[in-house]
Amino acid sequence: MDATKAAARLVTPRFALVVMVGLAYFLSLGMMLPVVPVFVTTELHGGDVAVGVVVGAFAVGSVLIRPVAGLLGDRFGRRALIVSGAAIVGLSASLYHLTSSPAPLVAVRLLGGIGEAAFFVGAGTMVADLAPPGRRGEAISYWSVAVYGGLAFGPFLGEYLMGELGFTAVWYVASGLAALAAVTGIFTTETMPPDNRAASGGRRPKLFHRSSLTAGFVLFLGMIGMAGFFAFVPLYVTDIGLTQARSVFLVYGCVVLAIRIFGARLPDALGSLRAGTAATGLSAAGLVILGAIPNPVGLFCGAIVFACGISLLYPAMLNLALGFAHESERGSSVGTVSSFFDLSQGLGAVILGAVAAVAGYRGVFVAGAAFALGGLMLLRGRGARSAAGGATTGVSDRGEPVW
Repeated sequence: MDATKAAARLVTPRFALVVMVGLAYFLSLGMMLPVVPVFVTTELHGGDVAVGVVVGAFAVGSVLIRPVAGLLGDRFGRRALIVSGAAIVGLSASLYHLTSSPAPLVAVRLLGGIGEAAFFVGAGTMVADLAPPGRRGEAISYWSVAVYGGLAFGPFLGEYLMGELGFTAVWYVASGLAALAAVTGIFTTETMPPDNRAASGGRRPKLFHRSSLTAGFVLFLGMIGMAGFFAFVPLYVTDIGLTQARSVFLVYGCVVLAIRIFGARLPDALGSLRAGTAATGLSAAGLVILGAIPNPVGLFCGAIVFACGISLLYPAMLNLALGFAHESERGSSVGTVSSFFDLSQGLGAVILGAVAAVAGYRGVFVAGAAFALGGLMLLRGRGARSAAGGATTGVSDRGEPVW
C-alpha cells in the first residue's frame, strides 16, 4: 500500500524544484508586463499599434522556435532547454535599456521569445514526465502556479521599481531573476527516457504533433483576449480614473492561483471537453464585462471572471493534447500546443492593437470575447463530431477521443 502511494505521489522534491525554477522565471516576465507598454508610449514615443507590435514580438519570437524546442527536448533532454532558455531571456532583459525606439526593442523581445520557447517547453515537458498516471492535469495546474505566481506578483514588483527607481531597474531585476532560474535549473533532474528512440518503438520525435492541433487551435482563440488584457489594461485604467494597473493584475493572478491550487484536479475530474467549455465561456463573459462596464467595478469584476476562465483553459487543452502523445513525443506535444499560445499572444497583440486604434480599449475586450467564443464553438463542434464517431481516430490515455 505504501509503495502504491509513493508511486502515485505528485509533489516530490524533483517536482517542487521545477516549480520553484518556474516561479523565478515567470516573476521576471511578469514584472515587465505592465512596464513595457508604458515604456513604449512614454520613453519611446510609440502609439497603440507600436505597443501591440512590441508586446507581440516576444510571442512571435517564441512561436517561431517552439516546435523546434519540442523536437530538441525529445532528442537531447529537458534540462538543457530550461537552462539555456532562462539564460537567453535574462540576456534579452538586460538589453532593454539600450533601445531608443520601438524597432530595436522589437528585436530584443524577439530574442527573449526564443528563450521563452526553450524554457517553457523544457519545464512543461519535465512536469508532464514527473506526473503519475491519471494526475497529469493536476500536475499542469500545480506547475502553472509558478506561471501565475509570476503574473500575480511580478507586475506589482515591476510597477513599484518603475515608480521608485525607473525603467532600468526593472530591466536589471528581471534579468537577475531569469539568471537565477537558469542557475537553479542546472540542479533539476533530467526526465527524458534514457533511449528515447527505443522507447518510442522506432518513432522519431516530430516537429509538430498532429493530434495536438485541435487543442492548440482552441487555446489560440481562447487566449487572444489575454494578449489584449495584458497589453492594454495598463493604458485603459487611466480612462476610468485609476492611476495604476498592478492591483488589477494582482487580483487576476490571485484568482488564477487560487483555482490552480484548490481546483488543481478539475481538468482531470471534469475532462478536457467540459473544462475547456467552462474556460472559454468564462473568458468570453469576463471580457464582455470589461468592455461593457467602463468603471473600476466593471474592470475588477470582469478581471475576476476572466481569470476564472483562463485558469482552466491551458491545463485543459494541454492535458487533452498530452493524452494523445507517447512519452517519447511529449516535448513535441508541449511544443505544438504552446506554439498556439505564443501565436495568440503575438498575433493577438498586433490584431488588438489595431482594434484599439479604431475602437478604443473597450473594443479590444469585446473583440477578445468574440475570439474566445470562436474557441468555444470549435471545441464543442469537434467534441460533438468525435462523440458521433465522425472525427475519432483513437482514444487518449484518459479515454477521450483523439481529433
